[in-house]
Amino acid sequence: MKDKVVWITGASSGIGKACAMACSQQGAKVILSARNEQKLKEVSNELSGESSILPLDVSDAPSISSKTKEAISTFGQVDVLINNAGISQRGLVRETTLEVDRRIFEVNFFGNIAITKELLPHMASRGSGNIAVISSIAGKLATAGRSAYAASKHALHGYYDALRAEVSDDGIGIHMICPGYVKTDISINALSGDGKAHGVMDPNQNAGISAEACANSIVEAIQSGKKEVHLGKMEKIAVQIRKVSPSWYHNFILKKAREGSY
Repeated sequence: MKDKVVWITGASSGIGKACAMACSQQGAKVILSARNEQKLKEVSNELSGESSILPLDVSDAPSISSKTKEAISTFGQVDVLINNAGISQRGLVRETTLEVDRRIFEVNFFGNIAITKELLPHMASRGSGNIAVISSIAGKLATAGRSAYAASKHALHGYYDALRAEVSDDGIGIHMICPGYVKTDISINALSGDGKAHGVMDPNQNAGISAEACANSIVEAIQSGKKEVHLGKMEKIAVQIRKVSPSWYHNFILKKAREGSY
């Protein structure tokens, strides 16, 4: 990452902040984006190398083009995009409004791909670039209480698998990162069915891997050119179980739903 320009969305906390720390420690120039400008300043002050803050709401579609141009002009280029901004969900389908479903997709899917679409011409013109998309284990399988969240992450896989085939000859690498439980505030900030914050640290989230360990794996995946990685503890094994024994997986998810464990 030395001397690379890395643009990170959702960089004010959690995985995004940890990625900023990891990249900066390797000598990267880091552009930090999120909605909260004050938190971005605090993260920037913790970094060891060059950095710049670029406040951004990924769901504000009209602003994405100008913000991307600003990101490119900050250090003259963008070598790596870590497309991390996202929001989770805790609410059953029958309790969740369509407005909440749409909001989750605006952030997790449309906001994500909007930045990528704007940045692609820049990377293609230079013949190089890396786009790391922070998906989720939920992008490979779904559990009760996360219908729209899982759907938005599944959509990212379809989109970026297609994009990878389109841009491979342009020197652009696409890396799908699928974390399981990571100890961040994602469950606290998750949307309930009525759109309010869930406000609870889930036990599984609290017992997850650290954001720092997750970030180190993300950086390693980019450096080694991995197309898809699954991160976490036992939960990542569920992806393989679903492949070899779908019936066991569905019965397990049903059992968890009946227990209210989601």
